[in-house]
Amino acid sequence: MSEIRMNPRESIRLLAVAALLVGLSAVPFDAAAQVATETPPAAPALEWDPNDPRIGLGAGWMDAESAISGMELLAAIPRPDGFFNPSTPADGRFSNTDLAFSGELLIQGNYNGFQIFDISEPASPNLRLSVVCPGGQGDVSVYGDLVVMSAQETRGRLDCGVQGVADSISAERMRGVRIFDVSDIDNPTQVAAIQSCRGSHTHTIVTDPADEENIYVYIQGTSSVRPAGELPGCSGGEPEEDPNTALFRIEVVRVPLANPAAAEIVNMPRIFADDQGSIGGLWQGGDHGPGTQSSRRTNQCHDITAYPGIGLAGGACSGNGILLDITDPANPQRIAEVADPNFAYWHSATFNNDGDVVVFTDEWGGGSAPRCRASDPATWGANAIFRIGEDGQMELAGYYKLPVPQTETENCVAHNGSIIPVPGRDIMAQAWYQGGVSLMDFTDPENAFEIAFFDRGPLSIESLFTGGYWSTYWYNGRLYGAEISRGIDVFRLTPSEHLSEAEIAAAEMIQMDEFNAQLQPKVEWPAAGPVAQAYLDQMVRANRILDDRAAEIQRVLDAQAAGRASAMQLNGLAATLEADAAQIRAGELGGDAERMAKIAGVLRGLSAA
Repeated sequence: MSEIRMNPRESIRLLAVAALLVGLSAVPFDAAAQVATETPPAAPALEWDPNDPRIGLGAGWMDAESAISGMELLAAIPRPDGFFNPSTPADGRFSNTDLAFSGELLIQGNYNGFQIFDISEPASPNLRLSVVCPGGQGDVSVYGDLVVMSAQETRGRLDCGVQGVADSISAERMRGVRIFDVSDIDNPTQVAAIQSCRGSHTHTIVTDPADEENIYVYIQGTSSVRPAGELPGCSGGEPEEDPNTALFRIEVVRVPLANPAAAEIVNMPRIFADDQGSIGGLWQGGDHGPGTQSSRRTNQCHDITAYPGIGLAGGACSGNGILLDITDPANPQRIAEVADPNFAYWHSATFNNDGDVVVFTDEWGGGSAPRCRASDPATWGANAIFRIGEDGQMELAGYYKLPVPQTETENCVAHNGSIIPVPGRDIMAQAWYQGGVSLMDFTDPENAFEIAFFDRGPLSIESLFTGGYWSTYWYNGRLYGAEISRGIDVFRLTPSEHLSEAEIAAAEMIQMDEFNAQLQPKVEWPAAGPVAQAYLDQMVRANRILDDRAAEIQRVLDAQAAGRASAMQLNGLAATLEADAAQIRAGELGGDAERMAKIAGVLRGLSAA
C-alpha cells in the first residue's frame, strides 16, 4: 500500500511498540497480567506546529473564534427551544449527543429527548420535530420508521414526563432503550420501552443479512445497577457472590419489524468470560506497570460498532477492546481482545471499509476533562489503530491524537467519528469535544496523520464547561457535527494538498438511505470517472507512477469525461494497466499495483456502460 506523507510540522506520527500490546486471547489471564506489568517506554510527548491557527482562539458560547482547513462551514444551527438553558452552556440536562440519518432527515439525540431536522438542503437544515423525553444519554439510532433512544438516568420516566421520578424504587422509572414509531413524522409514538438493569448508556442496532423480519439492539449499560425491587433479577454483586449479576454482560433485544411493540431481551451474553469459565475474565482494573495508564475494569461495554458486511463487531469495553462474531446477532461470540497500557477507558470503535483495520478511542477523563493539553501524553486519550489478521486477532499498528494543544478550560479527548468514503484511502472524521473536528488519514495505520480540521475557541477562558463535538459523521456528501452546547454544524470538504477534487467527488457519489455510525455499512464505489481520477491522484501525490503513464491515464479520463472515449480506448488502457500491475507484483516494475488494477477495473466498467 502506498505511503502518503505530510510535513511533520503538520502531523503526528506515533510508531506502535509491539511490547505494549497485551493480546489476552493468546495467553491465560494471569500470564497476560504478568506481561502487562513489564515497564514500557515512556509515553511520547505531543508534537505540534506552533503556528497552528487553532492555538489562541478567542472564547465564547455562540461567538467564539474559529479556525478551519480543508473544510467549509456551511451551517451552524443552534439548539431549539426546550433543548438548552439560555442562561448557561453548562446545563448538562440539555446536552446534544449522537446523530443518526434516514433519507433527508437527521435525528439529533439530546439528554432531554431528540430532534428531527430536514436536511434536504444540507446548508439550511430545518427543524421538523422536537420530542421532549428526558432521561439521558439520549443516543439515537434509526431503522426504517423506528427511532431507538438510550435512557440511563434515574429521572427518566416511561411516559417521557419532565417531572422526573422522586422515589428510589418506582414503576414509573425508565432506564433502557425506547423505541419510537416515526412513520407519521409529525406524530411520533413510543411503541416500546425495554427496561435493563444498568440502563442504556449507548446501544447498537445489529442486522442479520439472512433475517429480514427482525433487527437486534445491543444495550450497553454503564451506570449503577438498579434495585431488584424496581426490576426483578437486577444485582450488582460480584460474580463469585451472584453468578446472575448484571455486571459483565450486555443485553440483546430482538425487535420484530412487523410488531416492534413486542421487542424483548432475548439474551444477556457473557462476552468477557475466559476459558476457565469466569464471567469477568478480562482486564481486572488498575495500571499496567510504572508509568502506564490506569485502565478501568472490564465489566461493561461503552460502545459496540457492528459491521454485518464482515460479520464482526468492535467492542470498546472499559478495560479492553474486543472483536465479536455477530453472524448470529442474537448470540455474539468474542473472538479476540486486546488491552493497552496507554488506555484509561476503551470508548468506541470504527472499522476501515476493508474490515482489516479497527480504530479504538480512549476516553481518558470521561469526556469532561482537558486531556489535549501540551503536557498530556500523545498516546493517552488518543486513537489506537489495530490491524486485524486473517486469524481474526488484532495487532497494534499506531496511535493518533489531535495534533494541537488545547487549553485547561477545554474538555478534549478522542470521541465519535465515521469513515469518509474516499476510494483507496482510509479517512475518518472525528469529534474531539472542544478540540473540534479532525480528519485522520490512517491508510498507513502505522503513520496516521491529519488532513483537515475545524475548531472553535473555548466556551470560557475562566471555567471549564463541558462542550464541543460529541460526534462528527459523514452522510451523503456532507459532514455533520453534533455540538454539545451549541447545536449542529454542517461542513463540506474542500480540495487541498491532502485531498483532491476527484477524491471528494468520489466520496460524494456514495449515497445511503440510512446511516447509524454504530451499524457500519460496506461501501462499494461505482465505475465512474471521479473514482478512477481519485486513484490516479493518489499515485501522483505519492510518486508511485511514472509521469508518462500518469499523463496517458489523464488523457483518457479527460476524454471520457467529455464523452469522447471509445470502448476500445478504455479497454485498451485497462489492459495496459493490468499488465503494469502484474509487473509491479512480480517486482519487475515500480509503482502501485493495487491502484493500477483499480483504475483498470473502473475503465472496463465505463466501457460497458
